[in-house]
Amino acid sequence: MSDWQKMYQEKLVSAEGAAAAIESGDHIWFPVGAGEPYSFISALADRRESLKDVTTYQILPAKPGYFDEETSQSIKHNSLFTSGASREAVQAGWSDVTPNYFHEIPRLIREYWSADVAGAIVSPMDEHGFFSMGLGVDYTWEAIKKAKKVIFEINPDAPRCHGNCQVHVSKVTHIIECDDPIPELLPAPLSEIDMAIGGYVAEMVEDGSTLQIGFGGVPNAVCKALENKRDLGIHTEMMTEGIMELVACGAVNNSRKNFHPGKMFGTFAWGSKRLYEFMHCNPMVEMHPVDFTNDPYIIAQNDKLVSINSTIEIDFLGQCCSESMGTKQWSGTGGQVDFFRGANVSKGGKGFVTMPATAKGGTISRIVPTLKPGAVVTTNKNDVDHVVTEYGVVKMRGQSARQRALGLIRISHPDFREELKAAAKAMNII
Repeated sequence: MSDWQKMYQEKLVSAEGAAAAIESGDHIWFPVGAGEPYSFISALADRRESLKDVTTYQILPAKPGYFDEETSQSIKHNSLFTSGASREAVQAGWSDVTPNYFHEIPRLIREYWSADVAGAIVSPMDEHGFFSMGLGVDYTWEAIKKAKKVIFEINPDAPRCHGNCQVHVSKVTHIIECDDPIPELLPAPLSEIDMAIGGYVAEMVEDGSTLQIGFGGVPNAVCKALENKRDLGIHTEMMTEGIMELVACGAVNNSRKNFHPGKMFGTFAWGSKRLYEFMHCNPMVEMHPVDFTNDPYIIAQNDKLVSINSTIEIDFLGQCCSESMGTKQWSGTGGQVDFFRGANVSKGGKGFVTMPATAKGGTISRIVPTLKPGAVVTTNKNDVDHVVTEYGVVKMRGQSARQRALGLIRISHPDFREELKAAAKAMNII
């Protein structure tokens, strides 16, 4: 038995044993989505009556876990990007919300926020004593550097990835072995609206472009529409099914990237078991901390960087509310602004804000004269480049307020165009 294997065995505990190491007042960090160590989280929730003033931090929790009013009295969640698992807690006030840009979270951990504990799902240890955090490097790597307790949940299905995502056993304090299925995020069927929007975006993506693309109906439709493109590259935050399929069909090969050609970068992954298998030991895939992948200045080093993100509501000036419905928190800023700013500086870069023209069965226009009271401006009017609905594309960057309003009205749902024109005239925009 090697020294690393002996060290591994000495640190091996049950989920309950790891949870017993948590103390009142601890600040605990978990990775995005699929990387969260759920058996440890469950054991921690079971300890709630013996704890006080524990705070957890996370973007996009995958499972409900401890998000209830009773548990929040002792273990309170601080949401950095709200998911379906945490949305009720955030909206009811059982969880805090902290505004942030995704790429700045590691710096905030270094300089401002506490990090007593870091926990994550990782790959099995290799012969050199290293684990891989391929599912979620994000800000967790920075939390590990600062934490006094590092709790790893070893899962045989977790991908071993290349990149700056390796942690040595000597840095870990508690090891849990768990073979529970890793959370999956499976693509939903594509709608006609998704396909229409995806088609418009794909028409404007040139061969040899480098893509940042997320998860959801429209991003999946964009990936489908890009299958006939060639020599595409990937520099993104989230590794998804759509990206995997673009590699499989030959559209993505990273050959024409001017920044790290031949490699595709991400900071977290969430998809099917097939995606995790695709990432495992794949020399094309590198996973890095988010202050690398999402730094606008690093993003901009990729020529022809194309950023594709969605929004909830946009006003005549181009202010995009992508994370709230009025005052009601829905998601978060994430990396949207990081990548739009990078795309705007990239040589030949393009940014696309995508959305269906209406919501609630066609009864509400997503293009509005002004945002709802209390709406969060995620991407501001100076960063927005193109806006896409199922009715077309409008170029916003470099356009006047009048040109913007007329363009947005043109791609709004026909049922709302006259109403929007009247509002623009009343505001003296047109």
